Amino acid sequence: MTSPTFPVRRRTLLSGAAALTATALWPHGVFAADAWPSKTVRIIVPFAPGGGADSSARVLAELLAPQLGQSVIVDNRPGAGSAIGVNAAAQSRDGHTLLMGSNSMVINPSLFPNIGYDVVRDFDAVGMVSAQPLVLVVPAASPLKSFADVVATAKARPGELMAGNSGNGTLAHLTSEIFASQTGATLTPVPYKGESALMPDLLGGLVSLGFLNLPSVLVHIRSGKLRALAVSSPKEVPELPGVPTFRALNQPSLEVQGWAALFAPRDSIPAAGLARLETLLSAALASDAVKNRFTTLGVSPVIQSRADTAKFMKAEGERYAAVIKARGIKAE
Repeated sequence: MTSPTFPVRRRTLLSGAAALTATALWPHGVFAADAWPSKTVRIIVPFAPGGGADSSARVLAELLAPQLGQSVIVDNRPGAGSAIGVNAAAQSRDGHTLLMGSNSMVINPSLFPNIGYDVVRDFDAVGMVSAQPLVLVVPAASPLKSFADVVATAKARPGELMAGNSGNGTLAHLTSEIFASQTGATLTPVPYKGESALMPDLLGGLVSLGFLNLPSVLVHIRSGKLRALAVSSPKEVPELPGVPTFRALNQPSLEVQGWAALFAPRDSIPAAGLARLETLLSAALASDAVKNRFTTLGVSPVIQSRADTAKFMKAEGERYAAVIKARGIKAE
């Protein structure tokens, strides 16, 4: 991991219009008399403004603030592959800090043993927030027309197909490694500093393929510049009619999703406050307001209990730790 620099911080307060929208969702002032919170609630997002986790956090901040009776701000702490923000949340003991976590928070400890936090030890899960599938895409001019073509070519010419990804140890990279281990085919991973840096080379055919987030590739698929061969969601996605799931292709191990989930530093918020957050989060995610906003972001709301979210996080960490160990993946 490169030496961290001081992260850019950005805070957003709830607007009056957003308060009216959120109040309409719960017109009776649910839990208005509860003691927690007693001051502004902060959601740390360990990424720069504008990404999926950041946008999801801002949507929730707008809707939750009126019900909590306090302002909810989004505090961006990017850097070190999300480790700066996750560590800042883990070390916060003010009782009013939350974390919008993602896949990277459970992957990074296996790449960086001295990262400074442990997901199970240092965080209480509040609940899942959203999920988005990865899409196996190739340039429009590629001779690869199907998943079977990719497997056959990668086996016939080991290492010739270059799989672009958004960085070493990212979900896109690990998915390409899962592909290789499950199919016996050999790909050459090519790391970039994010999907935006990768995209020109993928569109131009300088890299052969990528397992990339749906929102980042959808516009290029619709324009005909990229071809979608498979999607990692449990079911076919409406945005990609006719594109098969990996499960339908007998590759359930490639059913990998990018996700966002809400956490609190361990034992920093009282049990009643966590229960309250869980209830309000579920109500928000079930609302048309969130469904519509999330649709524009290319993600789907996911409602899951605190207990089930905690189990999922543990399983995710173990899953990717096994891939990293088996494939000999090292940190950059």
